[in-house]
Amino acid sequence: MSEQIKSTSLSVPIELRFADLDAYGHVNNATYFTLMETARIKLFHDHFIESMNQGLLFLVAKAQCEYKLPIGLKDRVVVSLEIARVGNTSFDIEYELHNDSGNTFARGSTLMVCYDGKAKKPVSIPESFKQQILFA
Repeated sequence: MSEQIKSTSLSVPIELRFADLDAYGHVNNATYFTLMETARIKLFHDHFIESMNQGLLFLVAKAQCEYKLPIGLKDRVVVSLEIARVGNTSFDIEYELHNDSGNTFARGSTLMVCYDGKAKKPVSIPESFKQQILFA
């Protein structure tokens, strides 16, 4: 059973590096996933560290990105994310990579699975974690 939620959200400014660029002078397509990961890690660190300290792992089971505009080295990039859906053992995070001028560079999503590393299997998302999502 999945629930739509009033989302936990976060916006993270990203500082681009020259190493993020490809031969065409814009951010490499694979780097967009790293930018999303950077924002996701900040979300987990800021809001869900207790759950992670209890031994829960949150694994990416699926990742998608729809590219809208190329990102150049001088572009200001902000990654905004929100938890869009919570299921029994998984939840969805949706991302928007944009600037402050209204340009959207990309939209993406990840399907995150709650995983027990000792048992080596997906487990139900604890109710306490769901409450953290709702009230973070």
